[in-house]
Amino acid sequence: MSEAFRRGLLAHQASDLIGGRFYPLPSVAVAGTSERVASHDPAHPSLEVWSAAAELAHVDIAVDAARKAGRLWHDGGVEKRRAALMRWRDVVTANEDRIAGLITLETGKTLAESRLEAKALADKVSITLEEQSASRIAGFDFVVNPTRRGICAFRPHGVMAVFGPFNFPAHLPNGHFVPALLSGNTVIFKPSERTPAVGQLLAELADAAAFPPGVFNVISGGPQVAAKLSDHPDIDGILFTGSWNTGRRILAANIDRPGRMIALEMGGSNPAIVCADCHLKQAVIECVRSAFATAGQRCTCTRRIIVDAAIAADFIPLFAKVASTLLIGAGDSDEPIFMGPIISSAAREAVLAFQSRRLREGAVSILPATKLDREGWFLSPGVMQVQRFDMMTDEEVFGPLVQIAVAADDDDAVVQANASQFGLAAAIFTSSEERWQRMSAHIRAGCINWNVGTAGASSRLPFGGLGRSGNNRPAGALSLDYCAIPIAHLEERTDAVTLPQGMRPF
Repeated sequence: MSEAFRRGLLAHQASDLIGGRFYPLPSVAVAGTSERVASHDPAHPSLEVWSAAAELAHVDIAVDAARKAGRLWHDGGVEKRRAALMRWRDVVTANEDRIAGLITLETGKTLAESRLEAKALADKVSITLEEQSASRIAGFDFVVNPTRRGICAFRPHGVMAVFGPFNFPAHLPNGHFVPALLSGNTVIFKPSERTPAVGQLLAELADAAAFPPGVFNVISGGPQVAAKLSDHPDIDGILFTGSWNTGRRILAANIDRPGRMIALEMGGSNPAIVCADCHLKQAVIECVRSAFATAGQRCTCTRRIIVDAAIAADFIPLFAKVASTLLIGAGDSDEPIFMGPIISSAAREAVLAFQSRRLREGAVSILPATKLDREGWFLSPGVMQVQRFDMMTDEEVFGPLVQIAVAADDDDAVVQANASQFGLAAAIFTSSEERWQRMSAHIRAGCINWNVGTAGASSRLPFGGLGRSGNNRPAGALSLDYCAIPIAHLEERTDAVTLPQGMRPF
């Protein structure tokens, strides 16, 4: 019996939701037809949170169910879709504690973080239903001539596959499928194989919200299920949050489908520039927070800090000192924990391997990231100083490890900040608005903050990045844009047709 079911956080044993019905999953995988998926509590790895053999055949069944439900869902009108999403909002609000508890159990995040994530589900519905958001797909019309009008209308893509990440296993997929459903699409959601229990909980809550059968489907699985879904000929769009490597595979699988909507929110090698005139305490606190929030497992976490040479001797040791005092523990601890464990043993080893490689290449360890001598996949914050940042050495590492370089001046800081193939988030710390305006205009990123760290975003603003960080701003305030297709109409209301030159009357 899985820990999530034993604790009453899930009402069903491991299951997929397809066409309004729960399909129990077997416990043993059979080669060619299923694949084993299991999650563990990162703070107590011996606890198996969820496990099952994901069924590859469920992909076809789910796509068929979503396709059949699509026309009625769209033709029922936007007000019925709004009402369904308001039911969803009510259900997730009523279950915030349950959602938060399962997120912490399966990801290791602090309960405080998980509660904020659980609350964000309802907030996303409210923001999406606001006029400012909904009006983006309201359409428009104009007079072409006295009897003819030009009209822009919007229609759904059809069946949308949503791929969720492990670090925000409820909030980020919710940010995809809420606007997709409002626009009239039907959804097949595949949660991360690291957080299948949270994915199933969203299925159970959707069932409680009484979405029409087939409108919202959830299928668990690993790489085989993901590959089959992303390459399925009968889906119309893919909404993805995850790593660059996985996003690249999705793009490659769809290279011959230019009409399929592919919206990708991927990683970041996010820089923070600390200018000589910054408020030092503010810069240190925000950079530490953004570097190590969620154990460094946010796509917006600060990975690189570029500090002005004039204050490097003050900033660097203070940053390392504050980082060394962060409280680390199980997410549900009674202590005021700052960060929990990393998601898996393999993820922890990847961070340590990156640190070792950079040290061999000449980096200097200021605060080494180390395994903690306790049960669980815990890793202490790591800080390294490098000579400078350049494209050749740029690489995203997904964990509590940050690199610092010194800049000669503002121009050098911008050059080093832009030395990345990613372009998600950036921050500039300065007390001068003129300097902020001048430098931010040349930073290559989709989210650029002034005296605010890179980690965190407002759902009322666009979200997304440039380069390997993604496309189509697949979250935030513009999310409806990629969920609907603009269609152009020319409409003639009379029979007042003009005979073209060269055509004889009849």
